[in-house]
Amino acid sequence: MNETVVTLVGNAATGVEFRETATGGMARFRFAVTARRWDRDKQLWADGHTSFYTVWAWRTLAANLAGSVAVGEPLVVHGRLKVREEERDGQRRTFVDIEAVAVGHDLTRGTAAFRRVMRADPALTARPGRRRGGPEAEGAGRGAADAAGMPVRRGDAAVAPAKGELPVRGERRAGGGPTVRQEPIPELASTS
Repeated sequence: MNETVVTLVGNAATGVEFRETATGGMARFRFAVTARRWDRDKQLWADGHTSFYTVWAWRTLAANLAGSVAVGEPLVVHGRLKVREEERDGQRRTFVDIEAVAVGHDLTRGTAAFRRVMRADPALTARPGRRRGGPEAEGAGRGAADAAGMPVRRGDAAVAPAKGELPVRGERRAGGGPTVRQEPIPELASTS
């Protein structure tokens, strides 16, 4: 299938609108891309024309966008370009959409902290023969761990780290959403 795949660098022009659908979450937001050009006469960079796109995302990407992106933040969007024409109020209008495959913050313009989202029921996504928290995943002398070896949160308390592991702190999303990946606590790492 012939598709036009693009990567755009710009800013979130609107907040992310998130909705649950029968097939999973859906999110959309407007994305502004402004060309920067070197003006030889003035000897400085100048803003060119701004193009606006509607970015669409589905399922996990949609949920993560809703919790991660705010208006004005610099982003890099990678996805499939879709151009459609509609007639509204007697006028023919053109709309340009991006079906996002990946979205991230533009780290040339700031910093970001990544937090891995744990799946709500790991048994549903585990490969046959390997269950999270089972003997194959635990390893010798360890508590339950995710694929990266980080302790898994159960209920409201994190599983205590085994000897030799760093102590960790974790977060829980508001409203009982998915657990966010736990990270080492630097001030306690030296005492282990």
